[in-house]
Amino acid sequence: MFRPFFLFIGARYTNFKRRDHFITFISVVSMLGIALGVMVLITVLSVMNGFTKEIRSRILSITPHVMVSGWGENLQDWQGLAEKLEKHNSVEAVGPYVDGQGMLTRGREVRGIVVKGVDPKAIDAVFPLRSTLKVGSVDDLTEGSFNVILGSYLAKLLGVNIGDTVTLVIPEVTVSMAGVAPRLKRLTVVGIFEVGYIYDSGFAFMNIQDAAKIFKTQGGITGVQLRLADPFASPRVAKEIYDEQHGLYNVVDWTLLNSAYFSAVKMEKTMMFFTLIMILAIAVFNLISTLVMVVTDKRADIGVLRALGASARKVMAIFICQGAIIGLIGTILGVIAGIALALNVSDLVAAIERTFRVKFLSGDVYFISFLPSDLQTHDVVLIAVCAMILSLLATIHPAWRAANVQPAEALRHEA
Repeated sequence: MFRPFFLFIGARYTNFKRRDHFITFISVVSMLGIALGVMVLITVLSVMNGFTKEIRSRILSITPHVMVSGWGENLQDWQGLAEKLEKHNSVEAVGPYVDGQGMLTRGREVRGIVVKGVDPKAIDAVFPLRSTLKVGSVDDLTEGSFNVILGSYLAKLLGVNIGDTVTLVIPEVTVSMAGVAPRLKRLTVVGIFEVGYIYDSGFAFMNIQDAAKIFKTQGGITGVQLRLADPFASPRVAKEIYDEQHGLYNVVDWTLLNSAYFSAVKMEKTMMFFTLIMILAIAVFNLISTLVMVVTDKRADIGVLRALGASARKVMAIFICQGAIIGLIGTILGVIAGIALALNVSDLVAAIERTFRVKFLSGDVYFISFLPSDLQTHDVVLIAVCAMILSLLATIHPAWRAANVQPAEALRHEA
């Protein structure tokens, strides 16, 4: 079978059974360095993807995919709007809501919150709040009861549990014989939800009719919330709805509401990628050193090849081939190890925590008490390609030095 001589020689120089143990050793170090860099990159990016996926799923467990509301005013004829929105191909469910801001107090504790009034009968169709409840039931949000469901962290801060009462302070004053005072309403806690995100500390849910009375919507609602077949199509669907309604309504999707968080995560992932790529750069420096030493060690061989008529380009190809083989093997080993580690990192960290009785992630700080991982194919391909490109770039200087070896100079001391 035909095989170019530069490929044959380059592969032979990569043979780890060679007698020159030192060059073999640094070749193996270079290879392992590339493998380590690839493995770490795959694992870290998979963990970051896992965090993003986990937080995203928790956001969607309590946030509708799209919300349609009026421009600074309540919607009165919302049923007609809901019927139009239900006809959209991507919309699976529509439900009304009323929201407003206030403060919850109990004793000396005061916390600012967003109160959201929902229809208990339609809430499961719009977003799965029921699945996030630690205690209590959505069915207890009956009309006229003025019951409320609080986030777990908010309930902890206020020191309340099921059956306790809290006072809702509305930022709207009333004038009476006693003077000017804010509006107050006593609410009973009937449920506590937990999603492991900022919603736990700043959200409260109640019956939509009770919320409408508290915030005086005059028989209207704040808006309607939609559930889509594909939540990731929310930006496109939101734009389509906005265009279909000719801009009469304010249309916001869940990605826009959390854009600051996702933008920060995207930037962090990008910066982490370029930071960790420096590990590969260190391995590349080792590869350069390896090839330079091989060139120095093989000056006589290079001189013989040049004397026999080998061109400078073919001599360069020999050492480019050698560096590419080292980079390829290191990349393959790193990809295999990275995939294996990324798929098992959650169980591995959990085992370490159990064995040494430590806790790496606190749910109170990171919202997540375990180490998630989401291995994505395009990340693996990108890392592998970057590793190979860096390996090939590392071969240019040593190969260029080899190509510039003069036969007479190289063979002078071999006579």
